[in-house]
Amino acid sequence: MGFLKLVVWAVGLLIAFGLLFRTAAARREGESNLSAIASVVVAGLVLLVVALLTASFGQVPAGYRGVVLMFGAPTGQVLNEGFYTLFPPYIKTVELMSVQVMVYESPAEAASKDLQVVKTQVSLNYTLEPDALVRIYRDLRNEYVDRVIKPAIQEAVKSTTARFTAEELITKRPEVRDAIESVLSQRLSRFGIRVVAMSITDFNFSEAFNQAIEAKVTAQQQALKAERDLQRVKLEAQQQIERARAEAEALRIQKENVTPELVRLRQIEAQMKAIEKWDGRMPTVVTAGGPVPLLDVFDLDGRR
Repeated sequence: MGFLKLVVWAVGLLIAFGLLFRTAAARREGESNLSAIASVVVAGLVLLVVALLTASFGQVPAGYRGVVLMFGAPTGQVLNEGFYTLFPPYIKTVELMSVQVMVYESPAEAASKDLQVVKTQVSLNYTLEPDALVRIYRDLRNEYVDRVIKPAIQEAVKSTTARFTAEELITKRPEVRDAIESVLSQRLSRFGIRVVAMSITDFNFSEAFNQAIEAKVTAQQQALKAERDLQRVKLEAQQQIERARAEAEALRIQKENVTPELVRLRQIEAQMKAIEKWDGRMPTVVTAGGPVPLLDVFDLDGRR
């Protein structure tokens, strides 16, 4: 659109300068001053027409709206994206206002429920409601960030942080974020500003609090390790108890199954193994108190 206006101005200037040159040439040839004055007037009118023409049209870029003003006051008319014509020019003007999603980052300092000083970094994504642009321009012009958004962020962070302890600000971060976003949405919607998203990019605490948190985490880890060790010891002890019970049960079952016939059978098996290993010679040396090997031959013959 700027290029089109430049072309119009170039054509107008060429016509005006052409008339002026023609006037100068005519005066050198001795023509009357009336003709020269008429040429100058025509050149001036051409420039005036060009100025009025270039001021009577324009373009609203994508992502913007145009608030129409008359003598600097909003008329209530809002132009959409694209080409527009405006009459009368210079009396009516267009103020461009962005309706894109914009971002504003702000630091905030507040006290938690347990009186810990918390430094927060907040990132706010917001946009202007197209239907509220006239009201925004009339009440805030383009100063809505300094006059509305900054104070709203500070108040939302302070009021929300005071509801949580310092530890909860860490463990319940999504809940804290949603609470701050809810407060901001309520405050900014009254001014025609819509909250798109809000993020907490950082939480900073005092050095003493950070050390206390580290000590608490260390203590919790040690307690968890001790609990795991206790569970392991209990499990090992239970395993030993179960093993002893199983062995006792096995011995009991074996004892119940021992009968005189079984004992006699085991004795015969032992004697048979001894016979298989004997080389037919009696021991030549018997130590005092030592056992003398005997075979129950008569018992064996009797059984035969």
